[in-house]
Amino acid sequence: MTIFSTRLREARKARGFSQERLGIEAGIEPATASARMNQYEKGVHQPGESIVQQIAAVLDLPVAYFYCVNDDEAHLLQCFHCLETDEQRQVIDLVENLALRN
Repeated sequence: MTIFSTRLREARKARGFSQERLGIEAGIEPATASARMNQYEKGVHQPGESIVQQIAAVLDLPVAYFYCVNDDEAHLLQCFHCLETDEQRQVIDLVENLALRN
């Protein structure tokens, strides 16, 4: 399996979606939604950029989350995505200050 397929399966299950429901809500034809999501999760096929964007929107995650190899970085992206814009700016400032100390 690819990192994309692993993250997709984890995110879908965490939200309590079936493969079919996620596929349909992401705009995939209902007759093929379950099969296509299954293929994405198994790493048989890789979805195009627009489908990844739609899946991310349905799961309320940033697209980059699906491609993070490191679990901590993926979790950080997931948390960052949930913040309001001003809170995101505060996190960026904090991280920049920490990075400058090193």
